Amino acid sequence: MTSYLIKRFLLIIPTLFGIMLVNFLIVQLAPGGPIDQFIAQQRGHQGVLPERLVGGDSEIALPDNPNRSSTSRGIDPGLLKQLRQELGFDKPLVERFFWMMGKYLTFDFGTSFFKGQPVTQLIFERLPVSISLGLWSMLIIYMVSIPLGIRKAVRDGSTFDVWTTTVIVTGHAIPGFLFAVLLIVLFAGGSFLNWFPLGGLISDHWREMGWWQLVGDYFWHLVLPTSALVIGGFASLTMLTKNSFLEQIRQQYVLTARAKGLPEKKILYGHVFRNAMLLVIAGLPASILGLLFTGSLLIEVIFSLDGLGLLGYEAAIGRDYPILFATLYFFTLLGLLIQIISDICYVLVDPRIDFTAVR
Repeated sequence: MTSYLIKRFLLIIPTLFGIMLVNFLIVQLAPGGPIDQFIAQQRGHQGVLPERLVGGDSEIALPDNPNRSSTSRGIDPGLLKQLRQELGFDKPLVERFFWMMGKYLTFDFGTSFFKGQPVTQLIFERLPVSISLGLWSMLIIYMVSIPLGIRKAVRDGSTFDVWTTTVIVTGHAIPGFLFAVLLIVLFAGGSFLNWFPLGGLISDHWREMGWWQLVGDYFWHLVLPTSALVIGGFASLTMLTKNSFLEQIRQQYVLTARAKGLPEKKILYGHVFRNAMLLVIAGLPASILGLLFTGSLLIEVIFSLDGLGLLGYEAAIGRDYPILFATLYFFTLLGLLIQIISDICYVLVDPRIDFTAVR
C-alpha cells in the first residue's frame, strides 16, 4: 500500500501539470481577455474594470471613462503597451505558463488584476463559506441517505419504499435555486415569516456575542442555504445505497449466512455493509468537490455568501486570470488528493482490496 500511495502522489505532478496546461491554453487563446475588456470599457461598452488595474507589483491608473461614447477619442497605444507589459501579455505563451507554474509550486498566486488583493488572501477569505456549506450539506446528505437507502433495500417494494422514493425524487426534481427563493419568501422576510437571516454566515454584531451565541448564530445563518443545497442531493445517494445493498443481499454468501442462523442485523452490517459501501465511497470525491464548490454557486449568489464558487465565477466572467487559474489549481489539487483519500477508505472498508497488485 505504501508503494502504491507514493506512486499516486508522484502522479499528481504530471496530472496537475497537464490539466493546468490545457486550461491555460484554452483561456489564453479565447477572445475577450483583460486588455480587450479594458478597450471595450473605454469605447463605452459595459465593462468590469475598476479605475485602477493591478499588474505585477504596481497599479496602473486608467483614464476617466465618462458616460459618453469614446469613439471620438482614440485609446493611447502607449497605455495599452504598458498594460500588456505589466500583465505579462508581451511574453510568449510558453514562458508565461512555466512562470505561472513555478509560482504556483510555492502557492504564490500573485495579485488579482481587478480587486488589487493577493489571490491567496481572497481564497482564504472565501474558503470558510464554501467549507461551511459543503461540509454540513455533505454530512446531512450522507447521514440521511445511507440509513434511508439501507432501509429501502431491506423493505424493497413496500409502501415505505414507494413513498420515500416519491419524496426524494420530487425533491431531486426541484432546482436548488428555486427552492432557495421559496425559502426566502417563506422564512426570510419575504411575504410571510421572518425567522431566518438573509446573507452572511454571522450577524453584524458578532463581536458582542459569547462563543455559545456565536455557534448558534452561525448555524442559524446556515439553515436556509444548507436546506436549499441538500434538497436535491438525497435521491442519487439513497438510490445508489439501496441498489448496492440489494445486489449484495442477493449474493450467495448472504444466503449461506442466513442458513447458518446468523442474526439479520449481523448479516446486514457485518457482511453486506462493507461490500455495498464500496460504490458509495467511489462517488465520495466527486460529491465533496461538487458540494464544496461548484454546486453552491447559485446558493451563494441568492443568499449573498462570498464563497469560492462565486469567486471563481466572477473571475471567469471578468477574465481575472490570477484568480481564475489559482482556483483551478486549488480545485484540481484538492480533487487529486481526495481521490487518494478515497482509495485509502476503500482499504479501510474492505481490507481484501490490494492496490499494490494494480499495474
